[in-house]
Amino acid sequence: MKIDLDQIRDLLEIVSENDITELTVQSGEEKVTIRKSSGSSSNATADLSVETVSVAQPAASSEISFEPKSTASEVAVEPEESATGLLSVTSPMVGTFYRAASPTTPPYVEVGDRITVGQTICIIEAMKLMNDMPSEVAGRVVKICVENGSTIEYGQHLFLVDPNG
Repeated sequence: MKIDLDQIRDLLEIVSENDITELTVQSGEEKVTIRKSSGSSSNATADLSVETVSVAQPAASSEISFEPKSTASEVAVEPEESATGLLSVTSPMVGTFYRAASPTTPPYVEVGDRITVGQTICIIEAMKLMNDMPSEVAGRVVKICVENGSTIEYGQHLFLVDPNG
């Protein structure tokens, strides 16, 4: 698979609209790295640099790695929470976290609710698209780790779920 110009444009948009300082995409023997300069604003694509290189060993599949700039809103799971057997539901993408389908509807889940695999638990807006996020775990919601309407990063903890609850 070759990385085409449309894919690079999409990646530039992701980096410019989010709090990402560097994005590397590798597909086969091609590798594209997009870096945001330290003084750039989140909407200024003029301060982005793109570097395309070929790598010596071909990769078996596409690999995308994010190196997000740390933010004050990042929430990490405390060691005592992970030691209690709670499962963390993490974000599969960068975007904006919404607990409900609209401001006038109730949230999909609240602390204490039981969720099932496949149940929609939130919406993540990415690149002007609303993405329903289904749960990959079943159990009782113990904690909602992010505020409604906040920007989230790839892999950021969204919910803590007790599978035995």
